[in-house]
Amino acid sequence: MERNFRLHDDESSSHLMWSTDGRRRTFSCPIFSVNEVDRTCHDGRKGTFIEIECPEWIVIIPIYRDADGVMRVIVERQYRHGSDTVTLEYPAGLVEKGEDPLDAARRELLEETGFEAGRVTHLGTLCPNNAFMSNHQHYYLAEDLHLVSGQDLDANEEIDVYSLPLDEVVRKMGIGSADNALMVAASALLMRELESRKEK
Repeated sequence: MERNFRLHDDESSSHLMWSTDGRRRTFSCPIFSVNEVDRTCHDGRKGTFIEIECPEWIVIIPIYRDADGVMRVIVERQYRHGSDTVTLEYPAGLVEKGEDPLDAARRELLEETGFEAGRVTHLGTLCPNNAFMSNHQHYYLAEDLHLVSGQDLDANEEIDVYSLPLDEVVRKMGIGSADNALMVAASALLMRELESRKEK
């Protein structure tokens, strides 16, 4: 191979940074805003780039063992307007202004499934698409579940709730109606957490 690759990821990447010279909002709607951002590279190159500004998002994965000891996951099916399809997903939603992501996760779990969790573990925080989006998605694992109410859905929501074996859910993620990439990422973070527990 002719190219000289960097052989160690030392994260000394300051030379890759661009400075921000200005930001202008060009469009706004209830779920996102579009900004034009002027930036300058360290070598003097300048450009104007598009930034999608969204609220923070959460995903919460409720798991439990059934009477036979099988690990199960509470998942949902709902219609998604972007893809014009019904999808299989974990409970998820937006963080409201001024709300802590953990509180948002607990709220969405209760509203969409009727469950409260005695134990919630933060699995990670990811950028949905850092090429042009500025927000993050916070992932949580919900355990010690207690059914305390029915659903309390938004006016335009209709969600069917399922309890499926964990192995089945992991196999489905990324295929067919379970094609939401953010849910596939959630599955990866979940499996990392469960693997780390086996090592202890």
